[in-house]
Amino acid sequence: MAESDSGQLRVADTGDYDVVIIGAGFAGMYSLHKLRGEGNSCKVFERGTGVGGVWYWNRYPGARVDVESLEYSYTFSADLEREWKWTEAYASQPELEAYCNHVADRFDLRRDIQLETNVLACHFQEDSGRWLVTTNKGDRVTAKYLVMATGTLSEPKDIDLPGIENFKGELYRTSKWPRHEVSFAGKRVGEIGTGSSGIQCIPEIAKTAEHLTVFQRTAGFSMPSNNGPSDTRRTQEWFDRRDEMHRRQRESQLGLIMSEFGPNSAMEVSEEERRKMYEERWAQGGIAIVGSFNDLLFNKDSNESCAAFVREKIREKVANPQVAEKLVPTSHPIFTKRPCVDTGYYETFNRDNVELVDVRENPIERVTEKGVIAGGKEYEFDTLVLAIGFDAMTGAMTRIDIRGRGGKSIKDVWENEGPVSFLGLAVAGFPNMFMIAGPGSPSVLGNMMGAFEHNAGWIGNMIRYMRDHQLQTIEVDEKAQEDWTAEVERAANLTLYPQVDSWYTGANVPGKKRAFSAYLGGWANYLDTCDNSAADGYRGFRLSGVKENA
Repeated sequence: MAESDSGQLRVADTGDYDVVIIGAGFAGMYSLHKLRGEGNSCKVFERGTGVGGVWYWNRYPGARVDVESLEYSYTFSADLEREWKWTEAYASQPELEAYCNHVADRFDLRRDIQLETNVLACHFQEDSGRWLVTTNKGDRVTAKYLVMATGTLSEPKDIDLPGIENFKGELYRTSKWPRHEVSFAGKRVGEIGTGSSGIQCIPEIAKTAEHLTVFQRTAGFSMPSNNGPSDTRRTQEWFDRRDEMHRRQRESQLGLIMSEFGPNSAMEVSEEERRKMYEERWAQGGIAIVGSFNDLLFNKDSNESCAAFVREKIREKVANPQVAEKLVPTSHPIFTKRPCVDTGYYETFNRDNVELVDVRENPIERVTEKGVIAGGKEYEFDTLVLAIGFDAMTGAMTRIDIRGRGGKSIKDVWENEGPVSFLGLAVAGFPNMFMIAGPGSPSVLGNMMGAFEHNAGWIGNMIRYMRDHQLQTIEVDEKAQEDWTAEVERAANLTLYPQVDSWYTGANVPGKKRAFSAYLGGWANYLDTCDNSAADGYRGFRLSGVKENA
């Protein structure tokens, strides 16, 4: 017997399944729907008390999607697309979580999802060719296939602030925000971190805090979302042209219409035309500006022309010139660190109750009982908010003891070799284990919803192929993995991304092997490569175990 976090007793599962799926976010829920629809028995383990993945955990003030809601939606069901009405152009966390719950109920997914459960280990059993999955609740289940839908930004990085255990006030992490209401009214608040989560929560905290001190290490580029109520006419146009819209997504560089690349280089047009295009994309909002021209990710001069435009916009928004210069990014090309999307971020620093501390000039020395010492000065707080990021791409899997053929550990592989994979779908030495939007796929630099649906569909078709051909194991060929890893590196090196330390390269986690972890060779090219492998009998994989009566 095991007890759930809600206090209910239940019998630990010792069942045998076709597929075990780890994670019940967008990727895990669609994987369940797709694979169960193919006739597979499935079990999903989720550590949260509800479905939603990133939108279950990240409920901090101001949390919202940084891609337009219309493009951050499932596409597998036209009925679902039409019946769900987004209220904002960029949906907020509560609405996104509600959408996840709607999908779980509409497609009867909950009966195969076990919540409040941490997966401790996944071990491949060579004698049976099955995976043994164990959990903190005493479950010991086996499955022929293992699908990791654990997320790319779901494992918070370790807190590396000396003395953090000494702080006596309220302490919150954006990545593990409590479900109860948090009030900042009348409080002195310190906020550490100005990545995407920090940029979203800072304006909201400032609205009620007595005083907010923001500790910034690296100034980043952020574009206004220009968010507002959903445009009903545009939504109707999307539905009327649904097939065309999905085709355009597939053919675009990043899988998103909102950031479709223009036909020209920024250096091929006049300064006047270049400015006009940037203004149009800026007014459109969000990451649309990345597609203003076709070479902003590749050409240093083109990139700098866009960066200079955004810097100018930042200076226009911030009244104090000294503060503005601290907020203006100069250390990296635009887009090479995750571009952020905000609602009034820069304007927040015009408030009398907001202070900016540049920790490059005034390094954080330690956390005390009362607050933070930076640059020799102690700042006293009632509340500390940490927005310090994630162990991206690989961290959610390496926290689990995953062992493949010969006891090979996925953690050891990625620590020693970097985030290797074949197509971001599988890793050599781990038979019948697959990833959704894993390292080596476009992942966070592409259409995430499209990636989830494509990868899960690819896995579903693969399992059907294995069944039809009475095969037992499928595993990556080492040479195919080496070639794909080289292709990921080659594609990255054509861009400006590798020039910068970021979580894209694992640089935010001490000791993590540096390697660019996402594929930048184009969304359509990636999808075609995966599909061509399948069409050619799963080229790049070794298939084995034909039954004697085949």
